[in-house]
Amino acid sequence: MTRLEDGSVVDGFRVVARVHAGAMAELYRVEYDGGRADPGFPMVMKVPRMGGGEGAENLVGFEVELQVLQALEGAHVPRFVAAGDMARLPYLVMEYVEGRTLQDLLDEAAAARRRPAPQDIARWGRAIALAVHSLHQQNAVHEDLKPANVLLRPDGHCVLIDFGLSWHAHYPDLLAAELRPAIGSPAWMAPEQVVGVRGDPRSDIFAIGVMLYELATGELPFGAPATQGGLRQRLWMDPPPPRALAPELPPWLQEVILHCLEPEAAQRPPSAAHLAFDLGHPEQVKVGPRGERTTPTPWTTHLRRWLRAAGMQYQPSPLPRERIGEVPIVMVAVPHHDTTDAALYGLRQAVGRSLGIRPGARLACVTVVKAGLQQDEAALHRRHAEQLRQWAAGLDLAGHQASFQVLQADDVADALLAYARANQVSLMVLGAATHGLALQRWIPTVPARVAAEAPCSVLLVKDAPPLALLEPPAS
Repeated sequence: MTRLEDGSVVDGFRVVARVHAGAMAELYRVEYDGGRADPGFPMVMKVPRMGGGEGAENLVGFEVELQVLQALEGAHVPRFVAAGDMARLPYLVMEYVEGRTLQDLLDEAAAARRRPAPQDIARWGRAIALAVHSLHQQNAVHEDLKPANVLLRPDGHCVLIDFGLSWHAHYPDLLAAELRPAIGSPAWMAPEQVVGVRGDPRSDIFAIGVMLYELATGELPFGAPATQGGLRQRLWMDPPPPRALAPELPPWLQEVILHCLEPEAAQRPPSAAHLAFDLGHPEQVKVGPRGERTTPTPWTTHLRRWLRAAGMQYQPSPLPRERIGEVPIVMVAVPHHDTTDAALYGLRQAVGRSLGIRPGARLACVTVVKAGLQQDEAALHRRHAEQLRQWAAGLDLAGHQASFQVLQADDVADALLAYARANQVSLMVLGAATHGLALQRWIPTVPARVAAEAPCSVLLVKDAPPLALLEPPAS
């Protein structure tokens, strides 16, 4: 391809400067050449390489990115501006996102010979997981997540870039039709991608796990294999435990990382929202042998997995939006005073029914206590968290993760709404009449405000006295 010169004009866009030259495309900062209003954000033009030695992947990837980028919206993807004529000069103009790639952070850590702090790894991982969840909600799977394709903005949010290998439920999968079975970047590719299965949102979760592993240890969990045989090893092999390479890593973070790297998609976190929840609430992560392990998986275990993987048939997952809809985060607001046994019983019954029709859903039990209380905050949290556990003891939580959160705030409704927004809650359950407010004149406003402003579905529960449920019907 011919490099675009600074100052040249392409279809009304003036080239300011080349900012990146990659293996598949070149990026140029551009601006309107007069006649059109400024879009309100900086722009970049992406031009695929089309020289004689370039493969078909470049143009096919360009077509994929063109159709996917136009279908996506939100703060986690660049805004689409325009596209060029495929027959003359193919290009994409999109928002230029200010920020640093995760690869930049990894390079800095390697140069300084030190690893990022666990809280930084968790913060970056959570931002990535939230961005990926937004993508999955729009029925798209990135399929090529890696540090170079993750931008972290100064405000802490994550923007995903480079959708040339992506999959979208509403468009034909051009890559699956025209290219090799295993599509992706070898170091970050999920096992199901290795055997040609595309469109499973849990493949992106695997890639996040690879990035978290590299942040924590400085190493790639499966190296960078160049052969099909090397790629297939991840179908049955576990990587070395991160704590074997970085002993200072907390067990909870290893638990999360290895959970993402499970060979079978069904054994990974069920959605990126669940992963974001774990990374945002490390105290709620249940650490098992997976998190404590510091020795490699026995070869006998790998042998059994190899034998099972040899005959395994990978099935496409449901559409991403359907998949994450099957495993929502359900939040219940449990009052700790100004309530009745009937109200607590009714909440428990409603939550039990909600979990019963949502296998795999996560339950977040939340209570709000008044801020600024003059007492030991740690003791206060322990006491109310134990009350939440006692309340939940009557629920059948088999197959469900559960967490117990005590929030301090003066405004109960604001605290509940903020928690729901921050944690991608899909359903909130709370009492219709009372929710632990000290001033009775404010009681009716909590459910009303939550129902009106919630970013999710809300189930308001009326009191259901246990004894009344046991009374025989009147004859």
